[in-house]
Amino acid sequence: MASKTASPPDLNVSLLRSRLKLKNLQSGNTLRAHHPQAVGLLESAGIHSGSLRAHAAKLLSAGAAVGTFLVTAPASVPVGAALPDSSHQRWVSPVDFRDQVKNALKTVLPNAVQPLSSATEERISTVLHETLGIHALASLEGNHLNTSYGFIGQEQHLPRYPGDTVFQHDALPEYGLTPGRGAWGYFAASVSDLTPELVQMEKYYVAVQTLYLADWETRLPYLRDWYRFRKVVVINPKNGRSVVATIADSGPAAWTGKQFGGSPEVMDYLRMQDGRQRGPVILFFVDDPDKKVPFGPLEYNLEQGPPLLLSS
Repeated sequence: MASKTASPPDLNVSLLRSRLKLKNLQSGNTLRAHHPQAVGLLESAGIHSGSLRAHAAKLLSAGAAVGTFLVTAPASVPVGAALPDSSHQRWVSPVDFRDQVKNALKTVLPNAVQPLSSATEERISTVLHETLGIHALASLEGNHLNTSYGFIGQEQHLPRYPGDTVFQHDALPEYGLTPGRGAWGYFAASVSDLTPELVQMEKYYVAVQTLYLADWETRLPYLRDWYRFRKVVVINPKNGRSVVATIADSGPAAWTGKQFGGSPEVMDYLRMQDGRQRGPVILFFVDDPDKKVPFGPLEYNLEQGPPLLLSS
């Protein structure tokens, strides 16, 4: 009897796509950090760092097509023979990514904003891993906020170093600057110590209610250091927008009815400008010991370039 050949495991196209786009964004951030002048020249020409691969692919495809026609007799090359086969390909837009996250969360979240059960939090972790390709957890190293699902409110910019002003920030100066530094201090000792990563950390920061943790006072030295600039992901379940941020401040007060605070850039990206500057979000810790997940929107810069072309 002939032995049966085991069928290969199903390919998780969604996860593969997410990881590829995450790697693309990481490369773009590295290029911007080390070669800001080159990035400026590219963007002035309408080419964004996140879409360099797409531009290169177009040029290579065009060059290959032209080369084929140059070295082959015209009579032997049918029209369109050198063009890629598009019968099994489809375009994925940023809207598709957001809808995927939104629809997946809709099947998991309760109807009302409330603290989540451990089982629900585990299901959300699975959703975020499968749709965004990151490891995000409500509880990390035994630490858990008073809630992982609550309302977020508008915050001001934070001073990044002594003497920083709101006009030194590159976006949304109308939201002002807090009179004092964040709960975990300045991001840099001076303006000369301000790195591109620290700029991103302030740009995408959140405030969380550490003061209301049951063991905050008894474990203060440890918890203060553990939460300082801890990386988190914030998701707006209403539209699927997701952003990686850092914990840089404490609050808001319980009487406000809000559980989290977001920087102007976080709130702007999540589309929380509804007149009240608040809305429901999921906030999970990002398990990223090797610092491979960059701060900022988890759209992988799709909005800066053409949609991703996938094989179906």
